[in-house]
Amino acid sequence: MLKTARLEAFSDGVFAIAITLLVIEIKVPEDTAHLAEQLRHLWPSYLGYVISFLVIGLIWANHHAMFDHIASADRMLLFLNTLLLLLVALIPFTAGVLASALRNHEGERTAVVLYGAVLVAGGLPFNAIWEYARRGHRLLGDTISPAEARAISRRFLLGPVLYGAGTALGAVLPVLGIIAFALLIPFYWLPPQMSRLTAKSA
Repeated sequence: MLKTARLEAFSDGVFAIAITLLVIEIKVPEDTAHLAEQLRHLWPSYLGYVISFLVIGLIWANHHAMFDHIASADRMLLFLNTLLLLLVALIPFTAGVLASALRNHEGERTAVVLYGAVLVAGGLPFNAIWEYARRGHRLLGDTISPAEARAISRRFLLGPVLYGAGTALGAVLPVLGIIAFALLIPFYWLPPQMSRLTAKSA
């Protein structure tokens, strides 16, 4: 078994780079003679930046909370975590595609579905990390009980389902998908109600 310190440090680095790359999509206007108008035209980039910054920050926060309870790692856990980071690193690209489609008023549906698909796909290794670690309490420490681990599992499992629903809405009407992604941010930023969830699982 391995300590998780290096895994967490590497993950934090990837999260930090991905979240920083988002600002590159916001291009500095060249036509400063009409600067206010040019800045207004960048609204799709602002939107993609804010949503994606909060989404990556959210994934990082939940990843951090998850590893508060994971005491050790093995090669399989390292692999699952690498898959998660692979998809996190894709978010700046999908944010740029989304901003470009909104700015050009073309391909919005495809861009929203692509964005949502990456979020759904990212939820799979995230859940796999937790499920692998908690089965038989194999990699968890004594900071959490099996009942609490199951409660967190149910909350995590909702992620791909809800993002999948948002993606499906976006395939019908792109603006609905964007609204769904935005509304899921505060939902998952809220701390889990551990006592209530645990009570339900008892």
